[in-house]
Amino acid sequence: MEIVNLGEHDSVLNRFIAQMRDRSVQKDSMRFRANLEKVGNIFAYEISRRLNYSVKTVATPLGIAEVRTPDDQIVVATILRAGLPLHKGILDYFDDAQNAFVAAYRKYDKGDDFHINIEYVTAPDLTGKVLILADTMLATGASLELAYNKLLEDGIPASTHLVCPVSSIYAVEYLQKHMPSSGVTLWVATIDEELTSHSYIVPGLG
Repeated sequence: MEIVNLGEHDSVLNRFIAQMRDRSVQKDSMRFRANLEKVGNIFAYEISRRLNYSVKTVATPLGIAEVRTPDDQIVVATILRAGLPLHKGILDYFDDAQNAFVAAYRKYDKGDDFHINIEYVTAPDLTGKVLILADTMLATGASLELAYNKLLEDGIPASTHLVCPVSSIYAVEYLQKHMPSSGVTLWVATIDEELTSHSYIVPGLG
């Protein structure tokens, strides 16, 4: 699995992540969602550079233009509900993509122990397509792995891009062990070093 950390490079992405982390800015829920959509825009643009392109002709009012545009069929999948603004941000750029949704959540047992419960999955046939699976925060990696495996029941994509802006180092290491070694790219904006006993990312987003 390839890991791409866009936050390692100076760009406006880091400003949006900083505002999302800021507890005073977080009080403005509309701004938080807007920033998450912008983050989705940036990841979508970067992923678009990995797609397959070919030349097409376009008729303008004055002539014929040749333009290189993507050929891939894209499916944007999201783990409900926190990922919805991120999902929309990705769809802003891939506006002809199909959609998939996974309802997954932590179900606590005793103490700090929990397991991931998946109640609902809807997806088109993924065979040969580019799958973009988005989740705002990647704490343990378990829910993303389960969602990915559940989506594969609807076909094997040609390639997969995991978009997780705020991730823990533990989740990254977990996915490196449990995801395919090729054909899968993990896109992050920051990798935080601490995970609490409740599996909350620190400093994370709160």
